[in-house]
Amino acid sequence: MRDAAPAVSVVIPAYNAAWCVSRAIDSVLAQTFDDFELIVADDGSTDDTRVVLQSYGDRVRIVGKPNGGLSSARNAGIDAARGRYVAFLDADDWWLPEKLARQVELMTAHTDLVFCSTAARIESPDGERLGEWACASSPLPTLEAIFATNAHVAGSGSAVMARRDAFSRTGGFDESLRSLEDIDMWMRLAAVGAYACVNEPHAVILKRPGSMSGNLDVMRSAAIAVMRKNRALLPRPKQGAFWRHAYAGMLSDFAKWAWRSGRRREALGDALTGLCISPFGRGRLMLGLLLAMTMNKAV
Repeated sequence: MRDAAPAVSVVIPAYNAAWCVSRAIDSVLAQTFDDFELIVADDGSTDDTRVVLQSYGDRVRIVGKPNGGLSSARNAGIDAARGRYVAFLDADDWWLPEKLARQVELMTAHTDLVFCSTAARIESPDGERLGEWACASSPLPTLEAIFATNAHVAGSGSAVMARRDAFSRTGGFDESLRSLEDIDMWMRLAAVGAYACVNEPHAVILKRPGSMSGNLDVMRSAAIAVMRKNRALLPRPKQGAFWRHAYAGMLSDFAKWAWRSGRRREALGDALTGLCISPFGRGRLMLGLLLAMTMNKAV
């Protein structure tokens, strides 16, 4: 372990991740930029995660804690971090070798940046490339862009690097959220400083098979909470029609997902609510959705 504070603290939250965490760790240890410490927050794992972590010796700093969820594990890692920057990586994802080098270069050159990310490659468990999460382009300021499109920050929890001192201004990840805790944090970081993205894929995100309908209620509840709690972060002129436009857009997404999952009552409810909230900004979209639904068409 280094005696001097490193430039970067890499934080990997891990819960029952014995099957995948070695790949994440190895990808960090293979970085061309080597002035970092690697912290794995073991979130009360009951499998062999701790055994895997201990096999790395002093190359990995283990922070053990009772199970408390992803936000709690990330916060434990932030609390233990000594670096000027904190970079996050989920245990089932991994990095390409130039990831840290490119981000440190960017953050060093642009001292106004509070956080940055990189584009990411999306892969299936068998290695099939499913697509790329590219850096977004928007004429809006970053905070407003995240409200308008929650996926605005490319790579999200496995591609973001932030200045460690920013968390003293924003607070940690919201441990009450069961989903979208990363979107919530990026909103708060965007409220205190600038964001940029390295438009090359330097992170790989694993997309495992799963049912959207199985997580729909959790995701919808979290999305509503995040949009409401952070409304006050927007400039006052944007807290009215703009916020309603963004909120209705979020509801339209969940209306579509609910409809495709056969949850038609919920889908109609969200579409109607979106129409009432933003009749001028989202009226055409919501009316189109409602018409398609009443005609039993795909949305």
